[in-house]
Amino acid sequence: MKTVGKALIGVLTGAAFGAQAQVAEIKVSYQPALYWALPFHVASEKGWWAEVGLKPVFSTFPAGVPQIAASASKSWDVGGTGSVPAVLGAVRYNLLTVGLTNDESVGNALLATGAKAAGFMNNPQSIRGQTIVLTANSTGDYAVQSCLAKWGLKKSDVTIKSMGQAEIISAMSSNNADLGGLWAPNIYTMEEKAGAKVICSGKDAGAIVPGALVVRADYAKEQPQNVAKFLAVYLRAWKWMSTHRAESVAMMKKFYEVGGVTISEASMNKEFDTRPVYDLAGQLKVMNRSGAGSDVDKWMTQIGEFMKAAGTMPEVPQASRYITDDFLKMVERDPKLKAFANQSN
Repeated sequence: MKTVGKALIGVLTGAAFGAQAQVAEIKVSYQPALYWALPFHVASEKGWWAEVGLKPVFSTFPAGVPQIAASASKSWDVGGTGSVPAVLGAVRYNLLTVGLTNDESVGNALLATGAKAAGFMNNPQSIRGQTIVLTANSTGDYAVQSCLAKWGLKKSDVTIKSMGQAEIISAMSSNNADLGGLWAPNIYTMEEKAGAKVICSGKDAGAIVPGALVVRADYAKEQPQNVAKFLAVYLRAWKWMSTHRAESVAMMKKFYEVGGVTISEASMNKEFDTRPVYDLAGQLKVMNRSGAGSDVDKWMTQIGEFMKAAGTMPEVPQASRYITDDFLKMVERDPKLKAFANQSN
């Protein structure tokens, strides 16, 4: 896997913003009813894709593993996914990580049913020998394993059963499972409708769980300018959402309901309050490899180490081979695209 060469940086021209700009189709993948996917919806509602000459064609997946597997057939070009599937995608499907969606360390957690939560929280060692239902090779899996490690427990100390998120909610709601690994907003669904409680989040365990913006390496090589435009649209949506909370929450409500998720307004606001996001300058900062090195490299390498330990892959991939800030730099160096990405109205 090779990153895009510096010669491509600056390829963009202001022509893409002209009235006669040719519109290019771009296939975008994501998981529905998730906080980090909301910018795709906002950008569509606001007509921002067309402003940079893109026409998105969306495809959705229930979790990261089937999403990245679909890239092999070129059913999508770019998208957002969890950091765990992003690393797996780099190893198996030649995917590049070109930016972050958000910091979802709080939004991935181990939950317990209401009747058992207090006991597990007061004595985490009592989790030994229990069954935990979770979605394997996901950020939820990473958060759960990090929590177990915090308590001095190993994966072999518990029984892990892999299920989809909807199955986990069903199992815990019907008292067929006491412990489950979930990500937001499924966390809030369990809290509000089944009385479950978070007993440990990724953040509690000291694990940084970033979300990733990814692209097929072959598409990146063929259409670098479209990847940069995609990033600019995504960043603009976050910028707008940060200054239009009430309208964003209203759009989130509709977006989540279409995806089959209904949570309270308090929980929707919790998404905004507990999930740091990155503007263009913030993205470039955490991906900068000078000085002490890239934060993103470190976070993703830690995730790779977790996946190697879990037996998901034989070796930890070298971060520089699949993580690149080249496309963010393209946005930074194009005056019009940079202004577009930083626009908050």
